[in-house]
Order: sequence, then C-alpha cells, then structure tokens
Amino acid sequence: MAQEYEQLLLKNQLCFPLYACSRKIVSSYTPFLKPLGLTYTQYVVLMALWEHESLNVGQLGSILHLDAGTLTPLLKRLEKMGYVTRGRSREDERITVISITPEGDALKEKCKDIPAKLAGGDFHLSDKDAGELYRLLHQLLDGEQNRKKEK
Repeated sequence: MAQEYEQLLLKNQLCFPLYACSRKIVSSYTPFLKPLGLTYTQYVVLMALWEHESLNVGQLGSILHLDAGTLTPLLKRLEKMGYVTRGRSREDERITVISITPEGDALKEKCKDIPAKLAGGDFHLSDKDAGELYRLLHQLLDGEQNRKKEK
C-alpha cells in the first residue's frame, strides 16, 4: 500500500485490537452464560441491577454505555424471563424504571463464580497489566462520557 494510505493499514488502527479483544472476551463468557439462558449484554444489565437494585433506563444506559434503542428489547426479554420488572417512575411517568426481581436476584448466586473462572482463562495478563488496561479503558470511556456531556 502506498505511504499516503499508511493510516488505513489495519495494524495502525487502535480500534481494531480493541474490537477483536472485545469480541474474544465477550465470547469467552458464552460457556458460562448460555446454560443460564443469558447473553453477555443481559449479564451486564443484571450486574448493574445487582449493584443498584433499581435504575431508570437513562441511568442504566449511562452505566453500560448503551442507548435506549439497544436496551429496550433487551429489558423486555429480561422481563419476560422474570428477572426484571419495568415500571414508570412515581416522580415522572415518562421515565421507565428497571428493578431486579427476586428471581433475578437469585441468579446472582449462579453467576458469582464467573469472573474467577474467566480470570484463569486465555488472557495471560499479570494483575499489574490487567489493572493498567482497566485504567486505560476507563480513561477512554470517561473521555467519551465527557464529550457527550459537553454537547
């Protein structure tokens, strides 16, 4: 490829290894989540609700970096599965509040060992390197959130 197109080489793209690693990491959850009937995205929604018990869709989207268009069908599916309820805010009926159900909370017990099982997986990162990667990724995400707030 001509030097004027060097910026288009895949090896020069920060986005590509992030994308490929993300796909690899998410797929590594499949053997643990599939028997529970969960996708990775449903799992992270449940993790947010295990932590907060109840969130409105906007808060949930902010935490997970997902838009309402992505969350709505996913939340409907989790509701149909009996893991969450969707209701209207008492303060503002335009706001949908998502709450974990007792069944959804009970699922936490079945999921509690998943992070430890994945830590011993194929990623071969020292604790120090994993901590640095975590810090850098959150720095990127925080930059994204700050740009959205500025608009």
